[in-house]
Amino acid sequence: MNLHTCLIVGKNGKTGRRVNTLITEAGYVTRAVSLSSVPSFDWQNPAGWLEVMQGCQSAYVCFQPDLAVPDAQQAIAEFIRQAKLARISHIVLLSGRGEEGAQSAEQLLINSGLSWNVVRASWFAQNFSEGFLIEGILNGHVALPAGDVLEPFVDVDDIAEVAVACLTKPHLKNQIFEVTGPELLTFRDCVEILSQVTGKAINFTSISVDHFLQVLRQQNMPQEVLWLMKELFTVVLDGRNSHVTNGVEAVLGRLPTSFQEYAVKAKNTGAWNSRD
Repeated sequence: MNLHTCLIVGKNGKTGRRVNTLITEAGYVTRAVSLSSVPSFDWQNPAGWLEVMQGCQSAYVCFQPDLAVPDAQQAIAEFIRQAKLARISHIVLLSGRGEEGAQSAEQLLINSGLSWNVVRASWFAQNFSEGFLIEGILNGHVALPAGDVLEPFVDVDDIAEVAVACLTKPHLKNQIFEVTGPELLTFRDCVEILSQVTGKAINFTSISVDHFLQVLRQQNMPQEVLWLMKELFTVVLDGRNSHVTNGVEAVLGRLPTSFQEYAVKAKNTGAWNSRD
């Protein structure tokens, strides 16, 4: 057992729980924290962070809801300050592609004096099976203000493997790795693939951003999530990210998982089984 302890911030999230599983399997000790853990980690309560950090040598950080939101930079700056007090020496930060706010937060880490990695990811494929799009898949109708913009959707399992490599392989330190899937698809393309894989009729409708946000408000989504969705669908999803990168291959020595491969894997885990 490696006595090095890695702090996992966001242990119940799509990436955090995978990172925690993989790095534990590699023989590392982890302290995986969230709002529900004991001790808990709350991005809104910095007073409790130092206790959580004590005794950890590295950290995987996933900021909620997203590094692009206006409060993220202040939170990351404070996290870095306290990490230094706790003698954490290496931080791996999950970030997003094409998000100016996120890149400002990244620079705080890059210029911190700590060793670091930034894993900059494209849209998660798992949003269709574990995130905000799953209800549409189950109901057979996905409605988004997405248009025909192409995106290289990335499998979260690939993100987690890259993050663990950054945490455990010293030669990867102090680098940004931009991770994407291997092909460009529209949201409509993704829905068609999921329809074929699941054998269910799933339709896609392009709607206005205002209509989309109205639906989210009716679902009582928090204001910061509404802000984020508007930012993602009006600013980030404008074609700026319509290209693939070699980040997964550079770190893992293999090609990234295709959306088709992700879909088959998710189906086999029962992700879209009927809830009846």
